[in-house]
Amino acid sequence: MAQLVDEAGKLGWVLLKSALRFVFMFLNNCVAIPSYCLCLLVLQPLRIWHRFTFWQLEGIMFKWMLAMVSSWGWIAGYTVTEWGDDVRPISEDEAMVIVNHQSTGDVCTLMMCLQDKGTAVRKMMWLMDHVFKYTNFGLVSLIHGDFFIRQGKAHRDKQLIYLKDHLEKYYHSRDRKWIVLFPEGGFLRKRRETSQTFAKKHSLPHLTHVTLPRLGATQVILKTLSAQNENGSVGNESGTSNQTAKKRKGLQWVIDVTIAYPKARPMDIQTWIFGYRPPTVTHVHYRMYPIKEVPVKEEALTAWLYQRFVEKEELLAHFYDTGAFPPQDGERRAASRQMTLDPVWLCVVQSLAFVSGLVWYSALQHLYCCLF
Repeated sequence: MAQLVDEAGKLGWVLLKSALRFVFMFLNNCVAIPSYCLCLLVLQPLRIWHRFTFWQLEGIMFKWMLAMVSSWGWIAGYTVTEWGDDVRPISEDEAMVIVNHQSTGDVCTLMMCLQDKGTAVRKMMWLMDHVFKYTNFGLVSLIHGDFFIRQGKAHRDKQLIYLKDHLEKYYHSRDRKWIVLFPEGGFLRKRRETSQTFAKKHSLPHLTHVTLPRLGATQVILKTLSAQNENGSVGNESGTSNQTAKKRKGLQWVIDVTIAYPKARPMDIQTWIFGYRPPTVTHVHYRMYPIKEVPVKEEALTAWLYQRFVEKEELLAHFYDTGAFPPQDGERRAASRQMTLDPVWLCVVQSLAFVSGLVWYSALQHLYCCLF
């Protein structure tokens, strides 16, 4: 009986904590997202007068929005340990970031671990499933200029044309530096069986922890944002026609990001919201490739991209067996880095969200009373 009472008490505490977290996040969204939208609405004259400054300010506010999402996991004890290359020194360079995709929590994890990567987090463009457009954060992403892609064969060709047009219209004009995509085109659990069937049919590697990537979006990004050399590789000068006045170098890196969850149990967005899982460390491995090493021709790029995901498979297999990623070339032992967020900074961001929400509510209420 005592054990039953103890279990009931623990369950009650988890439910109470989850309910309190949900209420806090609901209020958080109710004040932060409208404040973000209203601030940008008021700043529209600045967008006409000095476009560059407008998008700089928008990027700062966008980083604050991502910091709020990061704080939800941080408060629950969901932290990140980083492995492999240190990408902070190239945060000002242009880069394409390719990530394995296991669950909805992958985006939240990236939002957290990119917070300390200089200006990259506020100057990045995300490629995500079109369903995300209809979530609470979808309006923010839409304003920021992220691209929502529809999956499936029926939409594939048109979506790639839309992506090219989107990049030419928004990437340089809004001073974007990093572009993040999930080449697998869906969650691991949904695509694994189909991927393995395709691999068997075409004598490709059998993958368990990742799936074979799709080429389309990756190829469009490389061709649109980088200059193509005669040998089929991409160079360091951007060849797009709508560059800003300041000459850009174009894509300089491909950053290969591998996310690993303890015991291969992915963290989903529900876990981030309700916090019912015990404190968990998510492990993120980085590897950087100079853009000149990346081929652009379809056959060579397909082989290159497949090889990256074969390496991801090996990295994840090693992690699930040992609890650590393997050392890189020249290392005797793999070194990890604990990614930390400043609690004071998170408190300031949350306070600004609620204060700005109160200010806008008072201003709109006053305007309503004056008009009516």
